[in-house]
Amino acid sequence: MDAIRCEGLRKVFGATVAVDDLQLEVAPGQVYGFLGPNGAGKTTTIRMLLGLVAPSAGRAWLFDRPLPDPRLLASTGSMIEEPVFYPWMSGRANLEVAAGTAGRRPDRAEVSRVLGAAGLETDAERKVKGYSQGMRQRLGLAAALLGSPSLLILDEPTNGLDPAGIREFRDQLKGLAADGTTVFLSSHLLAEVEQVCDRVAAVAHGRLVEEGPPGQLGMTRRQVRIHVAEDDAQAAAVALARWPVRREGSAFVIDHDSGRDVNGLLAAAGVIAESVSVELPSLEARFLELIAPEDTDDLVANR
Repeated sequence: MDAIRCEGLRKVFGATVAVDDLQLEVAPGQVYGFLGPNGAGKTTTIRMLLGLVAPSAGRAWLFDRPLPDPRLLASTGSMIEEPVFYPWMSGRANLEVAAGTAGRRPDRAEVSRVLGAAGLETDAERKVKGYSQGMRQRLGLAAALLGSPSLLILDEPTNGLDPAGIREFRDQLKGLAADGTTVFLSSHLLAEVEQVCDRVAAVAHGRLVEEGPPGQLGMTRRQVRIHVAEDDAQAAAVALARWPVRREGSAFVIDHDSGRDVNGLLAAAGVIAESVSVELPSLEARFLELIAPEDTDDLVANR
């Protein structure tokens, strides 16, 4: 049974194709990354999964139940873009209202539980108008966790969080998945997706361009990174010119999969490397190879 399954999902707004023939399968208990630049169709896809937007074509299922199905809302928590709350009410009161709106009896113990899970215990009685953007994001996560949903759908959830907050949020998602919750995480923060997700779907222009574990997404060739003394840099550049090579600060990065070959060529040219390492390109580098060049400005490796 898949937690999420999409077959040929498509959404058209006038002359704009927002989502085009999307195929997805998300297994239960995973943290699944939905990665793409702004405008790639991520939010539109999420809105279709939540029944907020009807697809133009194709079908989607949550836990093998075809959408739309209002009964699925009870087992699905969500946070779409920046959450909106009543600013004159406290964080706790907002969550009590959210629970009541979802048809649940506002339970103080449950509200306290999700406030703690989101790291808002000490700010629960403050009015939301005094919250920072990061605190409002945390409150949005707390609202999504009400009722212990088996599926959590999050759209850019770390907006406004500082690095420490992002790290805490990442740990929270891993903990939820370890307890059996499926997390569907839409983001354009490449480093966060790489660190937290079990699998990733990369989308651009509304289409799926690749899917798989983060470490295998995009190009799979390895590269060799070497450091040489500054006095040897020119000789190294000449010797390495037989392969695609680029400078990154004091290092040479060669598109080749054998450190032995690279080191042997340098030695033949009379250059002794300070260090040689073989590595897989980062998710950022691999993803940027998959999408159109005009999309790259909206993707960042960190915030």
